[in-house]
Amino acid sequence: MAKKILIAEDERPMAKALQLKLTKEGFEAVNAYNGDEALELLDNGKFDLMLLDIMMPNTDGFAVLEALKKKNISLPIIVTSNLSQEEDIAKAKKLGAKDFLVKSDVPINKIVEKVNNLLK
Repeated sequence: MAKKILIAEDERPMAKALQLKLTKEGFEAVNAYNGDEALELLDNGKFDLMLLDIMMPNTDGFAVLEALKKKNISLPIIVTSNLSQEEDIAKAKKLGAKDFLVKSDVPINKIVEKVNNLLK
């Protein structure tokens, strides 16, 4: 049974690239293009891991993390963001993110490597 990964990413080319790469690695990858969509998918299905962008329309990544805490939904979350301020990283980790990757610094195969390591 393939591990199921939710990709919450509003940049469609990035989301598609991640989905393609993760599917090739044997995962089932589902895209959500904003925080509301991500929360809806998490309410209705079980995921083994989430890749979460911070800067998204409607509901941002921080709000998604807060909502998951309130709903007691627990899963490993890797934040992928172009924010690289220490306080953003600290805030995401405080809200339950396992890891924080700065998208502009990390190639997609490195993100996939992190996913593999967390799900082993």
